[in-house]
Amino acid sequence: MMKPSQRLYVAADLGQNQSVALDAGQAHYLAHVLRLPVGAAVLLFNGRDGEWLAHLSQIGKKGAEAVCAEQTRSQTPICDLDLLFAPVKGDRTDTIVEKATELGVARIRPVLTERTIVRKLNLERLKSRAAEASEQCGTLFVPEVHDTISLMSLLDPKAEVRRILFADEAGDAMSVAEALADKPARVALLTGPEGGFTPAEREKLRASPVVRPVNLGPRILRADTATFAGLTLIQSVWGDWA
Repeated sequence: MMKPSQRLYVAADLGQNQSVALDAGQAHYLAHVLRLPVGAAVLLFNGRDGEWLAHLSQIGKKGAEAVCAEQTRSQTPICDLDLLFAPVKGDRTDTIVEKATELGVARIRPVLTERTIVRKLNLERLKSRAAEASEQCGTLFVPEVHDTISLMSLLDPKAEVRRILFADEAGDAMSVAEALADKPARVALLTGPEGGFTPAEREKLRASPVVRPVNLGPRILRADTATFAGLTLIQSVWGDWA
């Protein structure tokens, strides 16, 4: 029997014969968009217990319930990769969260810089976008989406123990492969706002012992494109694509 294509992220524990409550939004989607009946099969994951084949035991307007039948995939280790990015205008912040999830980051942290225009975010919407992207792309976890943090707070070596790759437009920055040649255990990518980092910010970033300036290629990239390019390079030389 083919596995069902519909995957749902849930917070509850998963296990043999475990009954799992689904929320109203999930119930509406299953009943009125997919038109699934009681007994239909779905896949469930929670970021801890792998992926489980489950069958709908109840479905209604206010919620639904599914019972786990068998594990289809065991939980795999999460690549310890953070995305630190300056929020951008329009719906591109949502797109960054979606694509970063597809590219396998463990945590997403919006960073406020001097030139950051968008300073207030709807975190619940961003968490929802991350969950939807995880459901669609087949990962077994949903990245954590954190509240905004100031750029300077990242540069305290006592508070930040991961290697931060700073996407620098300067031509003398090193390649991503060079920056990760010693295979650090924990890595983060930092990308800036539409107007780039200020000279003072770049100076402080380059002086930090936890930061490595990296070059993302011969062209100047938009803020969102730089995020996708940087994550792709990191995953290909250090992460779970390597």
